[in-house]
Amino acid sequence: MVRKKIGKKAILAGAAAGLLSILTLTFYIWHFTENVRLGYEINQAERRQATLNTDIKKRKTRRAALLSLERVEKTARLSLKLADPREDQIVYENR
Repeated sequence: MVRKKIGKKAILAGAAAGLLSILTLTFYIWHFTENVRLGYEINQAERRQATLNTDIKKRKTRRAALLSLERVEKTARLSLKLADPREDQIVYENR
């Protein structure tokens, strides 16, 4: 049985092809995992945004309720003991 000698060029070409294949596969796996990770981050950010939007709506509703004229007037009359101004306390501006 006669074995063929494999030259240095063939060995280097095979090693280069193997290294290129490993690098390509490594890049593909890295790229795929980055896409998955970014997908999770985007999903988390969207859920956080939805939560914050709900919180904003609740706070706007609460603010509107707290700033309603009826509530402000009731607080002024009951808690602060304020009353309507007397006629002599009103100053009119001449135009």
